Amino acid sequence: MSATAATNQPVTPAPSRKRHLTERARAERRLGWSLVAPAGIVMIAVSIYPIVYAFVLSLQRADLRFPAANKFIGLDNYKTVLTSPLWWQDVWHTVVLTVIPVSLELVIGMALALIMHRVIFGRGPVRAIALIPYGIVTVVAAYSWRYAWEADSGWIPHLLGLKSDPLTSTFRSYLAIIVSEVWKTTPFMALLLLGGLALVPDELHEAAKVDGATAWQRFWRITIPLMKPAILVALLFRTLDAFRIFDTVYIFNQGAHGTETVSILAYNQLLNRLNLGLGSAVSVLIFLMVALIAFLFIKGFGAAAAPGGGER
Repeated sequence: MSATAATNQPVTPAPSRKRHLTERARAERRLGWSLVAPAGIVMIAVSIYPIVYAFVLSLQRADLRFPAANKFIGLDNYKTVLTSPLWWQDVWHTVVLTVIPVSLELVIGMALALIMHRVIFGRGPVRAIALIPYGIVTVVAAYSWRYAWEADSGWIPHLLGLKSDPLTSTFRSYLAIIVSEVWKTTPFMALLLLGGLALVPDELHEAAKVDGATAWQRFWRITIPLMKPAILVALLFRTLDAFRIFDTVYIFNQGAHGTETVSILAYNQLLNRLNLGLGSAVSVLIFLMVALIAFLFIKGFGAAAAPGGGER
């Protein structure tokens, strides 16, 4: 009987979750969109439109030397680039000039951040002096280091006793570029890591010291885990910046002696050879690789850097 009564009861429809906006809310939303619209239009014009136009050009046979021969060829430019040994050589050069400098900058930047964080006297001047290299324009810094490595006028060959020009050797060219990059951008890495150090409570270190933990144990068990978000941001920014390296390599030797990067390859195709189709294809591939690096950093390291991300 009760079951029959239960089945005969009218079913009350679930209340609609759709939110009905008042006229005032709609007016505020329209006002918000109208205020954001100018910035959105500028972003589309400055960022999105060039990317889309580069992708459109990459699907064409577009050469400024033969403007009448422009033609839609689909993905042929990408096939030409991806099957070229030069492209993969330049990718390898770029990886070398990304991984080594960023790794060195992380280690040196951590030491520099610890010094700036723990210094007692003259903390302001110490931080200002440490950040001077980052304040110098990259082109100026690259020219300074190039002159320092030249055989005739440079002090480095005289210091090392080198009789030949160091920049004519592949290994020494890599060494010169890496030294210039590390010297220039390590302060930026240290500045980001310094922000992470400021978030580590001193009470945890004091408690660990009372429990008998050494300085090395406190560094690895307390400081590094709490700094993971700052380390992720520093590595992400520097990796994306280093992967697109152009100016330092171009000023040193314009990519000669096995140091050509993917950015210089795109420059040569677009401006030296005037091949807009292949150059745009290279540019789009660089964009996709940078986006992939950012995705891997955020997905792969972001979970570990999040609070409780390492717990299972």
